[in-house]
Amino acid sequence: MIILGIETSCDETSVAIVENGRRVLSVATASSEELHQKTGGIVPESAAREQLSCMIPVLEETLIQFQPKIKPQKALEKIDALAVTYGPGLIGSLLVGIETAKALSLVTGKPLVPVNHLEAHIFGNWLEKRPDQFPNLPGLALIASGGHTELILVNKKDKKYQFTFLGGTRDDASGECFDKCARVLGLDYPGGPAIAQSAQGAPEKLIGNPPLSLPRPMVDQKNLDFSFSGLKTAVINQVRKLREEGFLNEETKNFFAWEIQEAITDCLVKKTIQAAKKYPVGSLLLGGGVTANQVLREKLQEEANKLNFNLFIPGIRYCTDNATIVAAAAYFNYQPIPWSKITPQPSLSF
Repeated sequence: MIILGIETSCDETSVAIVENGRRVLSVATASSEELHQKTGGIVPESAAREQLSCMIPVLEETLIQFQPKIKPQKALEKIDALAVTYGPGLIGSLLVGIETAKALSLVTGKPLVPVNHLEAHIFGNWLEKRPDQFPNLPGLALIASGGHTELILVNKKDKKYQFTFLGGTRDDASGECFDKCARVLGLDYPGGPAIAQSAQGAPEKLIGNPPLSLPRPMVDQKNLDFSFSGLKTAVINQVRKLREEGFLNEETKNFFAWEIQEAITDCLVKKTIQAAKKYPVGSLLLGGGVTANQVLREKLQEEANKLNFNLFIPGIRYCTDNATIVAAAAYFNYQPIPWSKITPQPSLSF
């Protein structure tokens, strides 16, 4: 089965064509990251307007990649089904993708599958793998992104995938914490990559003799929830104090970035391993933009090796928002519904 997926839940405009939920045939993605760098974060209306202008060119580019010798309209005839993210996300952005998918379904008569964006991140672990390389289930998924930080139990029964929410953030998401801490330090948006790059310049003398230690909220509690607002507040207060005292130089900024990265990844790893020990799972699955962080990957791999868990990490391009994971999710949980019944669900969860 060949599925064309559309993803517009946040600031990316992405279209992909995937065969049998794992083989990527073509993909095109337009990001408005440069636009949002000017404001230090995403402005929903600006994101939606940019997606509106990018949607048709991105769709055409994907179809041309898929079948370069024929017109894009004819290439659509070789698609078996359509898929689109219907939530969670920014409502204006979701509408751009949903209305495009509805129009394509109406014109072509192809079935349309609405996809939960969070589930899609999990199915990034099936892309570019043979069936014998798929994750063993039940598995535990950590979804960490700019808007979400959640632990999900993934199972399969009667050929249908099931998702059980185990815990999540009570306030800020881990990616949001990265972004806001980066802004406080005067680093670029998005904050995750900017902090990771700055952290590489952290001087050993400060790491060995830290001028501060940031909190790891809720890591010692027995629940599976996260909290990052206190960490963000601690960074704001410490940076303000050092700036007032004249000690916020480049070395100190780099150390702050290192400590922020350590604190966020420590929280994510501690809770994930706590959940893995509590539930009978054999696989750990990652998804979401924050899981592209190399330090997080290394820490989880080390813990997975100790506990004899198989750790599945999507390729970097499949961690961030893109339509390949949407098409994959539609294939593995194939449940088409009439296009007229699909509406955006900005606050959708599991």
